[in-house]
Order: sequence, then C-alpha cells, then structure tokens
Amino acid sequence: MTTHGTHDHAHAGEPHDHAGHSHQPPGSTLPFALGVVLNLGFVVVEVAYGIAANSLALLSDAGHNLSDVLALLIAWGATHLAKSLPTKRRTYGLRRTSILAALINAVVLLVVVGGVLWEAIGRLSHPEEVATGTIIVVAAVGAVINTASALLFLSGRKRDINIQGAFLHMAGDAAVSLGVVLAGIVIRLTGWSWLDPASGILVSAVIVWGTWGLLRDSVNLALDAVPNGIDPHAVEAFLKGLPGVRAVHDLHIWGMSTTEVALTAHLVMPRPPADDRFINQACSELRHRYGIGHATIQIEYGTENLHCEQAPDSVV
Repeated sequence: MTTHGTHDHAHAGEPHDHAGHSHQPPGSTLPFALGVVLNLGFVVVEVAYGIAANSLALLSDAGHNLSDVLALLIAWGATHLAKSLPTKRRTYGLRRTSILAALINAVVLLVVVGGVLWEAIGRLSHPEEVATGTIIVVAAVGAVINTASALLFLSGRKRDINIQGAFLHMAGDAAVSLGVVLAGIVIRLTGWSWLDPASGILVSAVIVWGTWGLLRDSVNLALDAVPNGIDPHAVEAFLKGLPGVRAVHDLHIWGMSTTEVALTAHLVMPRPPADDRFINQACSELRHRYGIGHATIQIEYGTENLHCEQAPDSVV
C-alpha cells in the first residue's frame, strides 16, 4: 500500500490558503470595543434605576446585559487567540479557544437566567410596587443601545458563531427591552404589579430560547461534530466522484475554530496521479464548494492483501 498525504496548497493563480485564513473573522476590534462600552455603561444605569424603582424586570435585564458584556469580552479575546501561530506543542495554534468561548458564553448566560427565574417565581406570589415611569424610560434607552450594539455585529454573524452569539444577544436584548417598556405601560395603566415578575420570567424564556442554538452548536464543535452548513454526505459524494477514485474511507470533518473547517480522508485509487495537481485541485474545490480550508488527503492503491486499518466506518 502506498500512501500520499498533503495539505491545502493552492495551485498556480490562486492565493496560498493553507488553513482557511480567508474564513477568519475580521481583525477590527471596534465592534467589540463599542459593544462593551455601551453595554457596561447601561448595566450601571440599569442596576441603579432598577434598585430605585424596585423593578425585578430591570434588574433581570441588567444581569443579562452584564453577562453579555462578559460574552463580548470572551469572544473578543478568543478572536485574537484564534489568530495565534501554531507551535510544536499546539500544532493548530489556539484556534479552538473561539469554540470554548462560545460554549462558556452559553453556559454563563443560562446560569444567569436560572437566578432570574428563581427570584421572579418567588415574587409572583408577593408582587411589590414598582416605579413604572422609571422602568419605561430606562427600558426604552436599553432598546436603543441594544439595537445599536446588534448592528455592530450584523455583517459577521453568518461566518462565526461567536459573532452570531453576540448579535443574537444584542438583538434579543433589544426585543426584551421593548417588552419591558410595554409591561411598564400596562402596569401604569392597570396597577397590575405582578406583571413585573411575569415580565422577568418572559425575559428569561426569551433568553433561553435564543441561547439554546448557541449552546447546541458550540457543544457540537467542541465534540468535533461536522459544522453546521456542511453536508458530510455531499462531501463524500464529491470525493467519490473525483476521477480515478474507487472508494473513500476514514473521512472526518470538524471545526478547528468557529470559522475554520478541517478534513481528513483516505482515497482509494488503483492508479494514483503522477503529481500533486490532483490533490491540489481537490483541496481547492473543497474550499470553494464547502468552506473546508484545511484538507489532508491520503491516497491508497487499495491492495487486496493489505487493508487499511481505518477503512471500517466503526473505526476512528
């Protein structure tokens, strides 16, 4: 059995794209910096007025916004660490920190929601008077700030779940703040104080709903699942359809980071190509068709008396 392995080296006329750097998140730190400053400042204001107004809705939203600040800081740091160069010990660099950041952010957010739900459920049985005027004004300001923050991450949300997480948090906060405004108006008109803890529960439900997808995707990436948006059956069919390929096995597709995808595969070719142009073309197609920027392909003759130990699907 003869094997041949290579990485994604671009052929003539194409830029060198060894690790899918074209899929890296933008280097600008401005969206993160502005998002942190805006939300941290608003958290201080919201806590102060939430205490003054005795509003659980404002305090719960402040807790959520504080977790968003933490999420932005973690994601911001991860985008820089993900660009670090590989070393002999860490051969992929620190790209995986972006996946860990997304997972940490989702877990922290759910913990915060648990605390808010506990307090809100307790208050439902003993509603307290709240300053509705303060609630309406502060929540309205929050809606404006969160909408502005969400727009900062609008363009990058489709290529990085860290950016997607930041966008969803900010957009969800804007919707929640509008809900708090409406709750404040209804309480002011009807005197139904129970709407304040009820809106806190609603805030928590919206947060859980929006966070579940982020948690699921980050856990999948941490466990080396095939990233969303890539059909492994289509990739396998593409590789099997390459000229001269008789079979494909030991196919693995996983995320090196939240923006970069890697692939390894064994191609059985009774008549292997004479040079690297076949593999370079295959890697180029994988990059352009499926966004797989780091591919390693091994070619085997498929000798009858020498079977590859990784051929069975049950073998990793």
